[in-house]
Amino acid sequence: MMKNSEIIERIKSKKAFISDMDGVIYHGNKLLPGVPEFVEWLKKEGKKFLFLTNSSERTPKELQEKMLRLGIDLDENVFYTSALATAQFLATQKPGGTAYIVGEAGLINAMYNAGYTMNNYNPDYVVVGDTRSYSFEKIEQAVNLVLKGAKLIGTNPDLTGPVENGIIPATKALISPIELSTGRQAYFVGKPNPLMMRIALKKIGCSNEETIIIGDRMDTDIIAGIESEIDTLLVLTGISTLKTADKFAYRPSYILEGVADLVQ
Repeated sequence: MMKNSEIIERIKSKKAFISDMDGVIYHGNKLLPGVPEFVEWLKKEGKKFLFLTNSSERTPKELQEKMLRLGIDLDENVFYTSALATAQFLATQKPGGTAYIVGEAGLINAMYNAGYTMNNYNPDYVVVGDTRSYSFEKIEQAVNLVLKGAKLIGTNPDLTGPVENGIIPATKALISPIELSTGRQAYFVGKPNPLMMRIALKKIGCSNEETIIIGDRMDTDIIAGIESEIDTLLVLTGISTLKTADKFAYRPSYILEGVADLVQ
């Protein structure tokens, strides 16, 4: 068994850090312990880093502003979302295509910036992301467009997301009425799809050996790391506990209480 100090030194020797946000960096609108020191350390040591989120609601600018409200000043380009990964994926699949979008600003902006136009008559894709502006009319429209031949894409396969007072339905829950009504399966771009990790590695310009993924969920962050052959650090400040982590058939490379352990 490796001692905690050895584990910490190994992790700190990595050149690049890809970190999940909710459950690792903050909970809702509350920073988790040790986060300011951890971010300071990343900057001071000249590490490459990316904050990755499966949520597709917010733009990188909005995430930057949220972190600033929590007292942490970061460049907009250190944030990467499943909306950006989805837009990038579709831009390589069908450059300059069209989409009917059920989602928020994060997804709509990402799709526009990737050269997509919005179309609610005969789009190439129906793209669904996290959203609160969800209505029967939108589901009805999406169902009929998919039946007419539009391909169904989900930004991320999360069923729920955490909020201050409980949980909210996330993309997979929102897209399932469309899947059930059409008999078509959506393709999901976000974690645990290793595609998102590969795009992230390209973005920071580091190899998988030089990188570590920090996450709080075995079923998205850790499996995405394992399937991309990137070392993984599970922190216990979010969803997973030692007990729930033990139920999975795979293990993270390392487990720590939280990112605070890296900077104490």
